[in-house]
Amino acid sequence: MSGYQDLKKNLFGGSASISRQFGMIFTLVAIILLFQILTDGLTLTPGNLIAVVSQYSYILILAIGMLMVIVAGHIDLSVGSVAAFTGIIVAKAMKDFDLPWPPAILLGLLVGAVIGAWQGFWVAYVGVPAFIVTLAGMLLFRGGNQFIGNAATVPVPEGFRTIGAGYLPEVGPSTGYNNLTLLLGGLAGVAVVWRERSARRTRREMGARPAPLWVSGVRLVVMTGVIVFATLRFAGGRVGTSLPVSGIILGVLVLAYSFYTRNTVSGRHIYAVGGNARAAELSGVKLNRVNFFVMMNMSVLAALAGMIFVARSAASGPQDGLSWELDAIAAVFIGGAAVSGGLGTISGSIVGGLVMALLNNGLQLMGVGVDLVQIIKGLVLLLAVALDVHNKSQGRFSVIDSVTRPFRRDTPAPGAAGADAPHSEAKVPAAG
Repeated sequence: MSGYQDLKKNLFGGSASISRQFGMIFTLVAIILLFQILTDGLTLTPGNLIAVVSQYSYILILAIGMLMVIVAGHIDLSVGSVAAFTGIIVAKAMKDFDLPWPPAILLGLLVGAVIGAWQGFWVAYVGVPAFIVTLAGMLLFRGGNQFIGNAATVPVPEGFRTIGAGYLPEVGPSTGYNNLTLLLGGLAGVAVVWRERSARRTRREMGARPAPLWVSGVRLVVMTGVIVFATLRFAGGRVGTSLPVSGIILGVLVLAYSFYTRNTVSGRHIYAVGGNARAAELSGVKLNRVNFFVMMNMSVLAALAGMIFVARSAASGPQDGLSWELDAIAAVFIGGAAVSGGLGTISGSIVGGLVMALLNNGLQLMGVGVDLVQIIKGLVLLLAVALDVHNKSQGRFSVIDSVTRPFRRDTPAPGAAGADAPHSEAKVPAAG
């Protein structure tokens, strides 16, 4: 194998992530560099990067849940309304009933769970298509938001705003940077090195050939370089700002759900159901349980996203959550998920969400009006997918084709080897 092939196969680790990383991350980097030039260096300033994470973290949280819904073969059109409905209930509970903000957050998550159980029941146990159930939910909970809030804004207390507008605090000696952000970046770097060493050791113990040592070195240099750059950017913002609390919440969710979808039996079952529900059922997968879970989980994450948005806005209002479902769905499909279900990764959806976020941010920095921003985003999304589909039909390189290749089913049925392993190793989505 040539050096280039070694690098392409192993740079980001795992066969399932090869083309996704070389395709989607390359696109993200290209967008960043383009707007860095067009905005005279404003895109990568600490203040702008901090603002991007703060402004779009709730959409990326929605993309995590939406990925699992779409992988299972469904769609959820109600997430924006669920977020708004939860936001107004939590805001009213704190304002009218003096509920402290920590229990209020738990109340919001409970509201999301109840809504998700309601919608999951209709989808999983009654058999109503998720499109119809969530379309009804979009109308129901949007109306509920306006009814409970009387179509008015409801402010939230200062403590609650921390989850949406807070940053890591300033502690320790004066270094010119936020020390907690530096510490977090250092821990991330150590984790990357530990993961690389652990992966190489595991492959040796299994009798498999690890990636060439020089490839591991390149990978570590690239990943630690990105971590160092991001750490210094976020730690170097103006005094009082640093890595947003909402960004930390997002990071924890990405790690947790990436592990869940890749390394647990129930997470793999979601892919099995979306790829071939009948075969999954014959292999022992509980379809109703999987469908119920993905719908319920989506509403819980929508409730969390809604509370983060309300906290950042300092108030809940009747216009909260409008079109959020479209942004989340776009992020998932740009990140490589298949319309028919069964394909997609958490990390791919986050990259897709960042592509849309930085595109939107870059156009705003250039002074493009909101109307034209929407037009450009729509055209870019449509043309990118159309070009990719055309290239695939002509036998040329296709990003979507490359993204989906590692997950294709060349065997008769997922789970043929047993309910605990509905996919082979090559078909397991890559985390991270």
